[in-house]
Amino acid sequence: MADYTAKDYEGLLGIEGLSDALLKNHFTLYQGYVANTNKLSQRLSELASKGETATPEYAELKRRFGWEFDGMRLHEYYFENLSKTARPLRDGARLQKKLQQDFGGIETWEKDLRSVAALRGIGWGILTYDRRGDRLFNTWVEEHHSGHLAGCVPILVMDVFEHAFMLDYGTKRAGYIDAFFKRVDWAMLERRFEEALAPANAKP
Repeated sequence: MADYTAKDYEGLLGIEGLSDALLKNHFTLYQGYVANTNKLSQRLSELASKGETATPEYAELKRRFGWEFDGMRLHEYYFENLSKTARPLRDGARLQKKLQQDFGGIETWEKDLRSVAALRGIGWGILTYDRRGDRLFNTWVEEHHSGHLAGCVPILVMDVFEHAFMLDYGTKRAGYIDAFFKRVDWAMLERRFEEALAPANAKP
């Protein structure tokens, strides 16, 4: 079983609103999730091969795996939906039309997601798409693996754990949220939405 490899996001260094020091710390934290995902995966495979799946160690590692894996994957969504250059939402794009349909307008959607991201506590503010119901939702995900809507596809992911902003903004999370929205890569969001709309999102 091949290990996951941490992706290189240093191309984001110099982005407006997020200091290089903050981003480098964030990259290091992300790399830790990748390393721990690999370690847990390997150890779980070892225990399974020995027939030790009923042990307390196996049970606890299985529970922990979701935290590490989702910590890895959500950070990848997060870094990949940021851009150093302005990449606005295209007028007439299907994502634009869907946001207008489901939220009554782009400004209404953004206001709602901002309120989600400002909730007390640590977690993630996520715009997610329910394929079965053909609906977009803004949702709060706590502790990486807790709060995901089953079967939904992340379209936009905003990290609102303290490590994502406190070095630059202290406790002023609103300033960070403002900076985040200015750097959203709408081309990436449109691509994610188009992929989610593909029939069954299946690959040959």
